[in-house]
Amino acid sequence: MRRYDTRDIAVQYLAPQTMTEAVQALAESKGRVHVLAGGSDLLARMKGGYLEPDVIVDIKRIKSMSVIKKRAEGFSIGAGVPCIHMGRHSALKKAWPGVVEAAGLIGSDQIQGRCTIVGNLCNASPAADSVPALFAAGAMAVIQGPKGERIINIENVVKGPGKTSLKKGEMVERIQLPVKQARSGDAYLRLTPRTEMDIAIVSASVNLTLDRAGTVTEARVALGAVAPVALLVAKAGKALIGTQLDDEALETMAAACRDACDPIDDKRGTIDYRTRVAGVLATRAAKLAWQRAGGK
Repeated sequence: MRRYDTRDIAVQYLAPQTMTEAVQALAESKGRVHVLAGGSDLLARMKGGYLEPDVIVDIKRIKSMSVIKKRAEGFSIGAGVPCIHMGRHSALKKAWPGVVEAAGLIGSDQIQGRCTIVGNLCNASPAADSVPALFAAGAMAVIQGPKGERIINIENVVKGPGKTSLKKGEMVERIQLPVKQARSGDAYLRLTPRTEMDIAIVSASVNLTLDRAGTVTEARVALGAVAPVALLVAKAGKALIGTQLDDEALETMAAACRDACDPIDDKRGTIDYRTRVAGVLATRAAKLAWQRAGGK
């Protein structure tokens, strides 16, 4: 492992070459220890004076974590994979367009070359773009730590703003997306004050599976920026099952989304506005997902 002594700025920088070295560094380091995946959040928070780490563990040098693999159980996306690589992976885009589109909204073109969906997840922002899309997709997080590997549902990673369920010495190694089912489709939409380079006021993602008649057999609906953490709204998904997205089903789903909201009231959007928009975006995302799944 490469170690760089940066005593002048009181930060120790570690660059492990393997997963074993990374876990060891995280487990043995003292003080405030942070993983550097893309750095688009970490470095910005440091520059703004919001965060002063004692140790930074850079995982970008671990080659195994910088690849996208198509496995029997679905797609594996390493913690070091830049979002721009997801947008260039044709098989991933075809299987999970909503997830790829969400990842593509993180930052500018320059930031896309560094940022990662694992970093976006573990930064634990309620407005993270990739997280609702991962919720809707039914993704899993593969976590490595001193006690070995454990795999959890993606919605169990974030516990609150800036807080995750990761234990001392643990890190997310990769995201596992399931195999895309036949006649299924996903979509992610967000509302921002500006068209580019802004965080979501509200976001919504929907993943649907249809039978040959176009009836919804499975549905997952997720929201972002409307609560302390992204939400998987089970009642909203249930409202769509057994329907062909008729107006009544969509309104029932939208109402479930509104009921699930617990947003803040700030200069970017009021509580009432965010709540109403959540239902609107979920409805639009559901229609887009239905079309992608082959609905007519």
